[in-house]
Amino acid sequence: KNRSQQKPFILIQRKRMSESHCILLVQSKRSPASRTYSDYETVKEAMFGVITMFQSHLEDKFPTRRHIDYDVSDLFDYLDTFADIGCLVLQPSTLTYKPHDKEWIKAKVFLTLKEVQQ
Repeated sequence: KNRSQQKPFILIQRKRMSESHCILLVQSKRSPASRTYSDYETVKEAMFGVITMFQSHLEDKFPTRRHIDYDVSDLFDYLDTFADIGCLVLQPSTLTYKPHDKEWIKAKVFLTLKEVQQ
């Protein structure tokens, strides 16, 4: 193998987990037909995707309101309504995806919101 083929692999290995590719898996109802996935370049983008999904839900629920206030517990309650939610995060060292559950997503969403407030 020449050096040009090895460089991309080395660059991928140096990425931090927060910069790793992430696939968000959502099953909104019991029916397997409700399964969807979203593809993100980073974990942080995926967490913003979760927040955006919740905000869209609120806009649908309260279409006449111009401003909707919520706190993190409301977002967590929303996540608890899903039959299942999880994500797969690329592990740069092995080039495999590690699964994470709803509680991990809640923790990452919380940290993301905390960063935005600072």
